[in-house]
Amino acid sequence: MKTPVNLQIDQHDIRLLGAIEDGLPLCESPYSLIGEQLQMSEEDVINRLSRMQTTGIIRRFGLVLKHRQLGFRANAMVVWDVPDEEIDIVAQKIITHDFVTLCYCRARHPPVWQFNLYCMIHGRERAVVEEQIDGLKKTAGLESYPSKTLFSRRCFKQTGARFSTAGKVNGGLYEQAS
Repeated sequence: MKTPVNLQIDQHDIRLLGAIEDGLPLCESPYSLIGEQLQMSEEDVINRLSRMQTTGIIRRFGLVLKHRQLGFRANAMVVWDVPDEEIDIVAQKIITHDFVTLCYCRARHPPVWQFNLYCMIHGRERAVVEEQIDGLKKTAGLESYPSKTLFSRRCFKQTGARFSTAGKVNGGLYEQAS
């Protein structure tokens, strides 16, 4: 995990993060348009975003696709109970598979929930996703770890991360947008 080097952000950074939380404008020069809206130059927008990415304030840019509308209806969350000291090695094996769209670690909640490593696989057909999971278990050496495959039945919400511009800059405390 990348450790942030410098978490110093100012009001311009906060306004910039608020301006991109719904995505970049679909135009030829999105950074220029954002800059105009915020009274910044295109270069300043790019430099600020680059700095925030380098320092770990922003981890990555990505798309939020409405996968069901694109025909991906066999969506599985696969969860494993992996010893904590092996989690990084196992996760590195999982993410080498192109069909894995997310992979992350969460705390266990025994005795109710023993799993700590999660990955998401989106597919058009359930049988294909099940074959991918079986192959993943074999090629990544995951067969000995307890696991569950949870296929989604409904989609409730698909958005990117939200950023509240009402957050407090001093002390690095921010409120989550409601």
